[in-house]
Amino acid sequence: METNTQAALLVKMTVAAWDTQNNYFTKLIDMLSDEQMKSEIAPGRNTGVYLLGHLAAVSDAMLPLLGWGDKLFPELEEVFIKNPDKATAEKPSVAELKEKLQAVNTTLSSHIHATTLDQWLDRHMAVSHEDFAKEPHRNRLNVLISRTNHMANHIGQLLLLKQAS
Repeated sequence: METNTQAALLVKMTVAAWDTQNNYFTKLIDMLSDEQMKSEIAPGRNTGVYLLGHLAAVSDAMLPLLGWGDKLFPELEEVFIKNPDKATAEKPSVAELKEKLQAVNTTLSSHIHATTLDQWLDRHMAVSHEDFAKEPHRNRLNVLISRTNHMANHIGQLLLLKQAS
């Protein structure tokens, strides 16, 4: 199999993995009640609301990182990335976070599915041209892989809320 065909297959598999995890995450949070989402994953750990907001904020941050525009909801970063769960009592509601996640996912999906092989293998915006020349693995596809794994980790945590009910 030639190199471009192999690379295209890898991209297709990575995008499919993202879509699978993202769809599962959306179904899971829709399945959990607001009360379940407000519960801690384990005593002293994050709540489901925090994990929902965190994943929405991390996904939103992918837009500028991948060169696809500004964040849609930059206000989420302070609450759900820069601070731990209990740092502030003021958080958006579960319904509001789900709406924001849907908007982010719709925007991300349109970019993800329109991105070419060469674009996936190009640098992400947090790496300089000089550093990318030395470390070509610091590309957009690698960001998608790491964010897919990150989401899968938090899905595992959220499953504990489902089991606790």
